[in-house]
Amino acid sequence: MTYCVGLLLNEGMVLLSDTRTNAGLDNIATYRKMFIFEEPGERVIAILTAGSLSVTQTTIARLREAIDEPDADAASSIMLAPTMLKVAEIIGNTLASVRQDIDEKMTAAKVSTSASMIVAGQRAGGAMRMFLIYPEGNFIEATDDTPFLQIGEHKYGKPILDRVVKPATSISEAQKAVLLSMDSTLRSNLSVGMPLDLAVIEKDACRVTSRRRIEAGDPQFKEMSEAWSVALRESFTQITI
Repeated sequence: MTYCVGLLLNEGMVLLSDTRTNAGLDNIATYRKMFIFEEPGERVIAILTAGSLSVTQTTIARLREAIDEPDADAASSIMLAPTMLKVAEIIGNTLASVRQDIDEKMTAAKVSTSASMIVAGQRAGGAMRMFLIYPEGNFIEATDDTPFLQIGEHKYGKPILDRVVKPATSISEAQKAVLLSMDSTLRSNLSVGMPLDLAVIEKDACRVTSRRRIEAGDPQFKEMSEAWSVALRESFTQITI
């Protein structure tokens, strides 16, 4: 399991993912789940992944292969697609195709091949857009009414996002919100774990403007987590019934 979250704001996009992958309590490993494709100033595309590692890794590999093909065109390469909608369609079709291929091989073993992705980005002259792509390849888009998307073990980190994240939320406040959302998830589910990957894409930059890996024991994250715990306890004691 995993937890990834993306915020679509007036000022830009904020993305966060964990790196834990497990196939049982005795088989835990660390794999990057955030992938960046960019041609600075022209386009930037971020992909966050959750679910079957075999499916997501193969999907990313096929997307990279399509980019590098000598005859790559707007219908096959996410780096040549004319719009972010087309980018989402290419990724959705690739994910669905990979899942179908692997599912045929894994059916007998009764192993899940479900996988989902968050795709966020912008091309020069276009708007920032963010999509949640389902295992079947279909997708939904973040909107002003719902300016954040989550995949993986998302239920623990959703309440704070529901309460504080709006399109007008600043990038600074948004980073705090996704980190506290992740902290809640880390405390409640052992299948989500450090280190974390945090990225910021400012509006119209068409590149990743800030990127950070947060390791276990990071003092800044630890201080934020402890401050949040104290704030929750204090608020709880002040509420009367």
